[in-house]
Amino acid sequence: MTPKRLGMLVPSSNIVIETETPRLLPRDGSVTSHVARLRVVGITPDEWSRAQFEQARFLEAAALLADVPVDLILWNGTAASWLGFERDRALAEAIAAATGIAATTSVLAINERLRRLGARRIGLVTPYVAEIEADIARNYAGIGIEVVARERLDLTGNAAIGAVPPERIAEMARAVGRARSDAIVVMCTNLAGAGLVDPLGAELGVPILDSVRASIDHCVARLRAG
Repeated sequence: MTPKRLGMLVPSSNIVIETETPRLLPRDGSVTSHVARLRVVGITPDEWSRAQFEQARFLEAAALLADVPVDLILWNGTAASWLGFERDRALAEAIAAATGIAATTSVLAINERLRRLGARRIGLVTPYVAEIEADIARNYAGIGIEVVARERLDLTGNAAIGAVPPERIAEMARAVGRARSDAIVVMCTNLAGAGLVDPLGAELGVPILDSVRASIDHCVARLRAG
């Protein structure tokens, strides 16, 4: 059986995705992962940071994945959580139009999971600064989901974000877990939270949606279905 190929667009400074993905893919080798990077070095509310996520840069990197070729392209990043969900919907459509390959994103995967859970109240864990955290909460309010508890790290450098230990992420999740919510979202693909999903979800009695785990699970399901 020929494996399905998952192409991932990865922020250049991300150290978590390629570490976690092999642990999350099917052990039978039925899905393989292939990476193209685009330059992302920091997350701030400033225009220079927003410019890192211009659509043209994604299309250039996606064209390289199309050379493989892959069966599905994933933007494994969460910028649309604060820049606006519509950006990722437009990005997925643009990649598919340019390459002929279906595309999705981490934020679209997270939001689909929240939809299937029927979530209307979430706890939010991020490494970001207050302004970005507020933008994320505002975007979720726009689709009828209230952020009822928040924990953030006030980090702007992606290298520093990738160095946050899982134990610290677990502490943050436990803190937001004190509020009554339908799910807890760890929003950032450079936070090493994938290994916390099952044990911490069982401990807190609420689904934990880690960005990398949710993305890979979503893509594997799509590749198996298609």
